[in-house]
Amino acid sequence: MLDIDLSQTGTLVMGILNVTPDSFSDGGKFDSRERAIERAIEIESEGAHLLDIGGESSRPGSEAVPLAEELRRVIPLIESLQGKLKIPISIDTTKSEVARQALEAGASLINDISAFHFEPEIAGVTARYGAWCCLMHMQGEPRTMQQNPEYGNVLEEVKDFLLEAARKAREAGIPKEKIILDPGIGFGKSLEHNLILQARLDELVSMGYPILMGVSRKSFIGKSLGLPVEERLAASIAAGVLAAWNGAKIVRVHDVKETVHAMGMVDRIRDYRGRQC
Repeated sequence: MLDIDLSQTGTLVMGILNVTPDSFSDGGKFDSRERAIERAIEIESEGAHLLDIGGESSRPGSEAVPLAEELRRVIPLIESLQGKLKIPISIDTTKSEVARQALEAGASLINDISAFHFEPEIAGVTARYGAWCCLMHMQGEPRTMQQNPEYGNVLEEVKDFLLEAARKAREAGIPKEKIILDPGIGFGKSLEHNLILQARLDELVSMGYPILMGVSRKSFIGKSLGLPVEERLAASIAAGVLAAWNGAKIVRVHDVKETVHAMGMVDRIRDYRGRQC
């Protein structure tokens, strides 16, 4: 298990590797172990700081994957990557047994879109292994989350949810310094909800936890600009740049090389805040 260094001043890039047949953007592209290993190595070579492996699609309308199938997709891959990568591996799962086996195989972070709500025992698994976690806000569950999501005040409700999730994680034995929070862009939110959360990201950063933003190629971009998935690169980078500028510590992306370059410029310009010539 590799540690995750959030002490560095720059924005970290988490590269996405979905070994699924039905993810919204890259489903089926890396469903053989050989192609997945090649892409994982490529993600590292492009400058990613973390690799996020997922074996179950969480796109709107997706159905749950049986435990045995998710294990088949991700555990041999994580095992195969040991010794091949120098960056930490995150496992994108809501299942405690997948989390346990992934940590045994060498993963460092549990990225749970349910914030430990689907299987609460996953918190104890994370704590026992001394692992990191990323807790995400989602209204409902993937199969139904985009069926008319409603909030009284989306920002305050997301903040309250995430702070409570973090409190429970700490009670389970996960130290605060190993908890990352994700507002869940696209997970049970309308276009307006997504844009509000991004525009007011600094208020989420003020919670005192590192914030991960997953905006890459998502439908709010398509709805905002009328773009299909394959034409959302520039807009994804723009959203990621704004997230980083407003305090996000990690951006989770498909297009690693281009995002690494963009984050490098954000960090370089940020270095000059307050300077005078």
